[in-house]
Amino acid sequence: MAIKADVQLDVKGLTCPMPIVKTKKAMNDLTDGQILEVQATDKGSKADLAAWAESIGHLYIGIIEEDDVLLHYIRKSGDSEVVEKKFEQTITNEEVIDRASNGGFILDVREEAEFTFGHIEGAKSIPLGELEERLDELDKEQEIYVICRTGKRSDLAAQKLSQKGFTKVYNVLPGMGSWNSELSKEL
Repeated sequence: MAIKADVQLDVKGLTCPMPIVKTKKAMNDLTDGQILEVQATDKGSKADLAAWAESIGHLYIGIIEEDDVLLHYIRKSGDSEVVEKKFEQTITNEEVIDRASNGGFILDVREEAEFTFGHIEGAKSIPLGELEERLDELDKEQEIYVICRTGKRSDLAAQKLSQKGFTKVYNVLPGMGSWNSELSKEL
């Protein structure tokens, strides 16, 4: 069944954070109630676009998979300029190892394939799309350092954790894309 969209956006071949960046720009050009179809190939966009839409206040209608293309449908909510929230508690790439060695926990919210090709030693992989169903694997009393490739996905994850009552959460910036230390490929 085809969903009627007012505007189509092609972000095929792009990876995080570009599908969100381009979707945000396209949403700014829509009027209240219009539907945007985002055509993506990045598997991470499944969780990323839904979480982003929720954090902004737009309605994420759903996703249809056609071959290797993911068709996301988002309805614009509100005609006024929406201000995107940024998670306030952050730490740098350089700080995360020291903080983790003092009892903190590194949570990598990238997709499983991204994690497999290189991650911080001792980090736990919970992709953003699985976070809500795996909250019981995290300790609310422990500091949690959330990391992804660019800081965008980890920002959304940190917001979600905070909403679920986690108070010791930090978004690691700028993320794995700028990581200069050793990487582990051990799973």
